[in-house]
Amino acid sequence: MPPLTTTFAALGDPVRFAIAERLLKQGAMPAGKLRDVADISAPAISRHLRVMRKAGIVTQEVNGTRRIYAIDPSAVARIDAWLKLHRDFWAAGLDRLAQVQTLDKDQDGRS
Repeated sequence: MPPLTTTFAALGDPVRFAIAERLLKQGAMPAGKLRDVADISAPAISRHLRVMRKAGIVTQEVNGTRRIYAIDPSAVARIDAWLKLHRDFWAAGLDRLAQVQTLDKDQDGRS
């Protein structure tokens, strides 16, 4: 699996982010059905999908002459785990800040 920095860099492009959103919402589909996510050519969509595949975001299944793309669940799980780690850290810090602010307000009220 590529490092998360590669995954995030790939998703940093608006077209690739739109492709990921479409695949997350609508499920697996051929590249041709993704052409309307941006005003770009079919070869450009294919290049974006290749970047996403190398970044571990999408999987590709060959079905005759069609290539079916889907979000790789393991990529979503890795992103979610990273977000959870940072969400927990920030939530704890924000909770401590709220406690300090509450103490400050209590002390100001008594003065």
